[in-house]
Amino acid sequence: MRVYNFSAGPAVLPEEVLKEAADEMLDYKGTGMSVMEMSHRSKAYDTIIKEAEQDLRDIMNIPDNYKVLFLQGGASQFFAEVPMNMMKNKKAAYIITGQWAKKAWQEAKMYGEAIDVASSADKTFSYIPDCSDLDIPEDADYVYICENNTIYGTKFWELPNTKGKDLVADVSSCFLSEPVDVSKYAVIYGGVQKNVGPAGVVIAIIREDLITDDVLPGTPTMLKWKTQADNDSLYNTPPCYGIYICGKVFKWIKKMVGLEAMKALNEKKAAILYDFLDNSKLFKATVDKKDRSLMNVPFVTGNEELDAKFVKESKAAGLENLKGHRSVGGMRASIYNAMPIECVEALVAFMNKFEEENS
Repeated sequence: MRVYNFSAGPAVLPEEVLKEAADEMLDYKGTGMSVMEMSHRSKAYDTIIKEAEQDLRDIMNIPDNYKVLFLQGGASQFFAEVPMNMMKNKKAAYIITGQWAKKAWQEAKMYGEAIDVASSADKTFSYIPDCSDLDIPEDADYVYICENNTIYGTKFWELPNTKGKDLVADVSSCFLSEPVDVSKYAVIYGGVQKNVGPAGVVIAIIREDLITDDVLPGTPTMLKWKTQADNDSLYNTPPCYGIYICGKVFKWIKKMVGLEAMKALNEKKAAILYDFLDNSKLFKATVDKKDRSLMNVPFVTGNEELDAKFVKESKAAGLENLKGHRSVGGMRASIYNAMPIECVEALVAFMNKFEEENS
C-alpha cells in the first residue's frame, strides 16, 4: 500500500508515471532492454532526450534563444557553475532568503565578490524582503535568488528589481508548479527531485549569449555550459534514466493541460492546508501570509514535545515525512504537483483529530 508521502525531496511522483515506467522496465518499446541499460548514443535514447526537451519547451514556452541542458551534480554543484560561467567582473548580488540561497552565496564567494544585498535571516527566513529598490552594484554580473525556499516555506511572488542586471533563479522546489515567463530570467534552473523527477538531474534553462568560452580560469571542462550546450547535454553519459522519467512527467503535465491547470490545482491544495492552520488553536503556520509557498508548508505547535508526538503519530497513520528540516524543527508538508488533493485532505483530517486529542 502506498503511503501519503509529504517528503521535501526526493518526493512523490505521479502514480501514472511510475506505472508506465514499471511496464517498460524490462523492455522499452520493443528494444528488448531497459532504458537503464541502453546506450545514451542509441537512436532510442536520442528520441527520449529530444522529446523531453521539446515537451519542456512546449510546457514553459521557452524562447528560441534559450538552451535547455540536462545536467548532473545537483543544484548544489550548480551553485559553483553560476559564478564560474557568469562572473566576468568578479562581482554578483545575492538575495539571502534561506539555507540554499545562503549556500549559493557562500560558494560564489570562492570566485569573486558575492554581495548580500537583501536578507530575511533576521526573522528566521520567514518572509521575502522588499526587493523593489536594492543597492545593486553597477558592475554586478548578475542577481541571484532561490525562488521557492523548501526549508522555510517562502516564495518570491514578485521578482526582484535587478536594475537591468541578469537574474539567476534556483527554482528547484517550484519547478513546473505554475506558468513562468522565462524571458525575465538569464538562467532558471533546478534539481528535479522535488517536483519533476528522480534525484540526479539538474535542468538548466540558459540564455544563449551567456554560453561562451569566456569563463573563469580553472573551470572544469564538464562545468562549462558551452561544453554541455555544444554536445546537447551528451558530452558524457548523462543521468539517462532520470531524464527518461522527467520526460514522462512532462507528458503527464501536458495531459493535465499545462501549467495554468497545475497552478490552479496547487492553489486549491495549499488553501485546504493553510485555511486549517489559520483557524487552528494548536497549529500555526510560520510564514508571512503574503510570502507563503504553494509547495512547502512548515508549521509548529509551539511545543517541541508535542511536535515530536505529532510526527510519530502521523507516521503511524501513514502520513510520511512530515518532520521539519533538521535546521528548523517543527513540521513541514511538501505538497508538490504529484501530491493528490485527497492526501492533503487526509493530513488536515489527522491534524484536526490530533488537535482535539491534545488541546
